[in-house]
Amino acid sequence: MRTRFAALVAVAALSLVVDPAPAAGLPRLISMNVCTDQLLLALADPGQILGLSRFARDGWQSPAAGDVRRYPVLSGGAEDVLLIRPDIVVASLFDKRSTRELLKAKGLRLAELAVPRTLAEARHQIRQAGDLIGHPDRAAAEIARLDAALARARRAAAERRFRVLPVSRRGWVAGSESFVSSLLTEAGLSNAAGDLGFTSGGFASLEAIVSLRPDFIVVAQAGDHASDDGQAFLLHPALQRFYPPAKRIVIPERMMECGGVMLAEALDALAAELKRVGP
Repeated sequence: MRTRFAALVAVAALSLVVDPAPAAGLPRLISMNVCTDQLLLALADPGQILGLSRFARDGWQSPAAGDVRRYPVLSGGAEDVLLIRPDIVVASLFDKRSTRELLKAKGLRLAELAVPRTLAEARHQIRQAGDLIGHPDRAAAEIARLDAALARARRAAAERRFRVLPVSRRGWVAGSESFVSSLLTEAGLSNAAGDLGFTSGGFASLEAIVSLRPDFIVVAQAGDHASDDGQAFLLHPALQRFYPPAKRIVIPERMMECGGVMLAEALDALAAELKRVGP
């Protein structure tokens, strides 16, 4: 255990040699999950980032984030964070509570961010993170990028009045009051999940989805390969018959899961898909 921690500190020290030191007065930061990883990578100086979550290298980050391998990866527990002792630990309210409480008890400052439920809340969180990190100008630029992408998505959806259904693993449907629904509504589409009685979300059968007859289903990936039984639901012959690729709008999960700085990419993906599926 001590060897692991010593190695982590050595990697962190090497990272600080490679990356320029942060400007005076800017906090040194650690991220606890992939969503806060995205915020730090978009808004912080490289030298401010002392560590990212253990999932940082799993393909969740935007290509614009650069080489995430330059940053130390943390275990997800409190021990390595306590060894590095950043100025601020950036976490989400869904991170393990006992770990967050231990870090606070040891005198570390935690910034605990809520999960956005609407685009307005997403903008607020980006602004909040920019102030925290010390780069409000970058936060403003990210919000402007989000608003520009939203305008493009609205133009792509204009006058089409498509009724769509967001469906994921095992038939999970994002409900009418979910973040995904909020994003689709802002873009000018209608989420048919309300007709199934789902508000936050719920599992729908193949029969219910087909009988609902939305114009399109919104899925997280294209192709005919399923990595497990949960994903195989979307490749069921009945669903493929009524919803072939021309009836599927694909927005990668990593772009929407966090409701943050990658939403601009999600909206641009939506606009591109609307153009692909035609008038």
